[in-house]
Amino acid sequence: MKLVKVDIETNQALAAQLMQVGLPLQSIPMVAAFYKGQIIDLIQGAQPESEVKRFIEALLKMSGGGAMPATDILAAARAALQDSQPEEAAALFGSLLQIEPENPDGWAGMIRAMIALNDVEAAREVISQIPAKIADHTEIAGARAALALHEEGLVAAAALEEVRAQSDADPANHELRFKLAGALNGAGRRAQAAQALLDIIKADRNWNEGAAKTELLRFFDAWGNADSATMPARRKLSAILFS
Repeated sequence: MKLVKVDIETNQALAAQLMQVGLPLQSIPMVAAFYKGQIIDLIQGAQPESEVKRFIEALLKMSGGGAMPATDILAAARAALQDSQPEEAAALFGSLLQIEPENPDGWAGMIRAMIALNDVEAAREVISQIPAKIADHTEIAGARAALALHEEGLVAAAALEEVRAQSDADPANHELRFKLAGALNGAGRRAQAAQALLDIIKADRNWNEGAAKTELLRFFDAWGNADSATMPARRKLSAILFS
């Protein structure tokens, strides 16, 4: 089983072919299942976890397959999370944990899916159910750090516009720019949050005992390397530090 994302705006030729085989592309987002070149099922719009599970189970049954391999489920779940489909990701991580209850990647992914859904209480509930023997695994520790950063960010984001105005009025004030980074991160503007910290590091990497670099590395750990903001910011950080 493969999960493939198609942007119909940039792949119009493919979109036209899909419409010819019966896909109602006027109703997106949509997930369609193909087997032997034929459409066998589809779901449209945001769906609850139960519906995503039904969709996957029906696909496996109709295709004559058995249980989807855990590695494939994990890959599909991570792809869904990366593609901003946290409901689908949560359903897939849940399926993975049913097969492998002590899979740390599954638990970490479920926490991150709950964060993406902005459901802090659900994320805490997931953490409370993690088996003790894997509770300190690196992936789970990173997901817990992501939740802590998310909660901090929710508070900071409430004052985003005020802090932005203050920082714009006094651009040389590193403390204000540092606060702005936290607020931007809380508002989900990760690339801008990283840039605010990079600006501090470029101006004075030793400010407040290197607090900007420490915070940026904390952001990286929480976001994960798969996040679109992480690697570009890492490259910029390296360029500053080794220039």
